[in-house]
Amino acid sequence: MSNPLPHDHIIPFRDSEKTKKNQVAEMFDGIAGQYDHLNRFLSARIDISWRKKAIRKLKDDNPRYILDVATGTADMAIMACRLLKPEKIEGIDISANMLELGRKKIEKEGFGSKIRLQPGDSEAINFPENTFDAVMVAFGVRNFENLEKGLAEMYRVLKPGGRLIILEFSKPRRWAVKSLYNLYMGIVAPQVARWFRQNKEAYQYLCESANAFPDRHSFTDILKIAGYTDTGFQPLTLGICCIYSGRKPG
Repeated sequence: MSNPLPHDHIIPFRDSEKTKKNQVAEMFDGIAGQYDHLNRFLSARIDISWRKKAIRKLKDDNPRYILDVATGTADMAIMACRLLKPEKIEGIDISANMLELGRKKIEKEGFGSKIRLQPGDSEAINFPENTFDAVMVAFGVRNFENLEKGLAEMYRVLKPGGRLIILEFSKPRRWAVKSLYNLYMGIVAPQVARWFRQNKEAYQYLCESANAFPDRHSFTDILKIAGYTDTGFQPLTLGICCIYSGRKPG
C-alpha cells in the first residue's frame, strides 16, 4: 500500500535535498499571502462552484464530524460549515502560514466554535481510527508525498459507512480543450503568478503535479486498492477538474 507512485516523485524545487513534504510546506508558506486571490483570478472564480458541488455530494450523508485534509486557508471548511451545518470540522495542513490565514478567515465568518485548524500530516493523521463521518480534500492529494499512504490514513480515520470526497484537477479528454488547458497551465498560469510576485517555480510545480496525477479511472482504481467502495468520479468544466468519491464499507 505504501509504494510510491510516479506522481509522488514530482517536487516543487528540483535543486533542493529536502523531502517532497518539506518542500510543499515551504512552497505554500511562501505563496500563502496571495494564494486565495490568485486562485480566484486564475480560475475566473469557477473554483468556488467546484467546491460547492463537491461539498453537496455529502449532503445526503448529513455528516456531523468532518475532517478537511490539506485545508489550506480553510475555504472548504468554511463552505462546508455553511452548506452542511455540521457540529464540528477539523482542518489539518502542513503549511503554518496557510493555517494562520485560515484562522483569520474563520473568525471573520464567525465559525470559530465550529472549525478548528491545526498542523497535520495527511500521511500520519493525529486522530483515532473510525473518528469522522466524512473526509474531504480540495486540490491537496496531488501534493501528498505518498498518495496511497495518505488515502490509507483517511480511510483509517473514517467511520464505517463514512464518505471521502476529493476535488482535484484532471486532464481534459477533448483534443481542443486539452491543447488550451496545457497552454494555460504550462505558460499562462506561471506567468500570471510572476505578475502577482509569487514564486513562478511553485506554480510550475502545481502544473506538473496536476499533469502527473493519476486521474479518473486510474485514481478510482487506487481508491479501491485502498479499500474504498462505491467509488466514482464526476468531471467538471470540460473535464479540467473532477470530484472523486469513495466510501469506507459499513
